[in-house]
Amino acid sequence: MSILEILGGISLVIGSIFLFLGSLGIYRMPDVFNRLQAGTKASTLGAMATILGVGLLAPGWILKIIIIILFIGYSNPISSHALARAMHKRKAFMYFKGEEIDAYKEIEEKDNTEK
Repeated sequence: MSILEILGGISLVIGSIFLFLGSLGIYRMPDVFNRLQAGTKASTLGAMATILGVGLLAPGWILKIIIIILFIGYSNPISSHALARAMHKRKAFMYFKGEEIDAYKEIEEKDNTEK
């Protein structure tokens, strides 16, 4: 067993753990914004680690793997932000102990009064 196979296996296990924790966070979190946070952060790291593990196990694919990892690292935060903005515009607010919290609305109101 070579060092690349060992590192690839470790990376696959780490990626799988993060993907599992991300799905658990989506299931356990109370509102859409917390679910989005849990799903995006953990799935980004989990997908990157899993794909890196595949790249280490199949060294001929490493250039393609690096491109995929860069694409995931670039597109997941952008898509998460777009989903969060869309949910905010649909008035899906965060709730904490029964209180409505909307810090973004306060920023929008402040910007509108300054113009």
